[in-house]
Amino acid sequence: MPLSYFRKPRSTRTGLVFLALMSMRGFFQLAFTLRPRCYSTQNSVLRSLLDYSGGDLVALVATHLSNCATVRELNRVYAHVLRTHFFIYNPAPFNWNNIIRSYIRLEAPHNALRIHVLMLRNGVLPDCYTLPIVLKAVSQTFDVKLGKQVHSVGIKVGLQRNEFCETGFLSLYFKAGEFGSARMVFDENPDPKLGSWNAVIGGLSQAGLVRDAISVFLDMKRRGFAPDGLTMVNVTSACGKIGDLNLALQLHKCVFQAEAGDRNDVLMLNSLIDMYGKCGRLDLAYKVFATMEERNVSSWTSMIVVYGMHGHVKEALECFRRMREAGVRPNYVTFIGVLSACVHGGAVREGRIYFDMMKNAYGIAPQLQHYGCVVDLLGRAGLLEDARRMIEEMPMKPNSVVWGCLMGACEKYGNVDMAEWVAKHLQELEPWSDGVYVVLSNIYANRGLWKEVERIRSVMEEGRLAKIPAFSLTTNSD
Repeated sequence: MPLSYFRKPRSTRTGLVFLALMSMRGFFQLAFTLRPRCYSTQNSVLRSLLDYSGGDLVALVATHLSNCATVRELNRVYAHVLRTHFFIYNPAPFNWNNIIRSYIRLEAPHNALRIHVLMLRNGVLPDCYTLPIVLKAVSQTFDVKLGKQVHSVGIKVGLQRNEFCETGFLSLYFKAGEFGSARMVFDENPDPKLGSWNAVIGGLSQAGLVRDAISVFLDMKRRGFAPDGLTMVNVTSACGKIGDLNLALQLHKCVFQAEAGDRNDVLMLNSLIDMYGKCGRLDLAYKVFATMEERNVSSWTSMIVVYGMHGHVKEALECFRRMREAGVRPNYVTFIGVLSACVHGGAVREGRIYFDMMKNAYGIAPQLQHYGCVVDLLGRAGLLEDARRMIEEMPMKPNSVVWGCLMGACEKYGNVDMAEWVAKHLQELEPWSDGVYVVLSNIYANRGLWKEVERIRSVMEEGRLAKIPAFSLTTNSD
């Protein structure tokens, strides 16, 4: 940006920026359509704003914005802010940021983006706090094109290398699968901060590029950066995905070297439990768990999941019992771990008890994963009719995983009629998949129904469906 730009009068500078922003096609197609309604000022929040005569109106508005619990309440405060011309007398980005942040907190990203557009139209430039908030709204809407336009705004106002903004750009591009764009953002900064390194490591790990994430971590260490709690959570998660025990032991040392007193201490230790569990070392996972001074619901849940995934049902259920005795309230993830443990151990009675406990004792509405666990549990035990009733009584539409669990049970117990019923639903969900035809063909073959086997094979040949080959993952720490 030329130095002469800063010598121009403020109004002229604002006009130039506005014209520059207007040149980005499509950005202002997001018209400001949030037209506040005239709500009654009998509302206590609005009355306090109307009657307020003090000097710190900015603080009062910020307080009311943070106290809004619904979008409707926030719309009322925002409507009053507009009617009283609050932004004319208080044009600082801080005030705009508060409203944008409040809409994002209440999961109304489109409203937040419309306000950001109005902010730009009023000549108020975003600061280093505005863009990360706006990028979060963009991520909630899954609009990558709009995210790139916001990135252009950041470049035009000179915020592309700000640590908070750069982290926001990286996170957005990784979530969208735009790895080339993310790499470009990272490489263009000759001095990336720790937050940017964390965003790259976390983005690669979540995208399944585990070895790339670990390679970036090692490069970060070579450049003299000391990892913090977030770094170690991301990299230990990556290590757990490949199950490399030697690397896990080395990373454990790095956890001890992380900044003492980091607010993510519990989170780091939870990630170690998960890492060791996925590497098959339950003894080390429990050692970490037993030495923790503070355990939250995620700590207990991680230990339950570790026991369950390795078939240690008794230990998993005992850990769940101790968790409740310690006064820690389980969440929906905890019950997924508990029900999964019951599946691995064939504990039908316990699984039904815990499923009812989740609904009745803790008021947790079962989600698709919980229903899937129960269907799998009943199917493996041969209770196919019970599993079918569970599917029919689900408040949501079952996905292919749930149907696949019941299909596997039909194959195990040779139930042709139910297998055909399940296959019909799987074909509707995934007409391109070959798996349902292969399993159905095996069921027919096991029952000696060779004509049906030939019919299925003909259908696969006509549809050009082929068996998708599996693959294995090996690790080498040398």
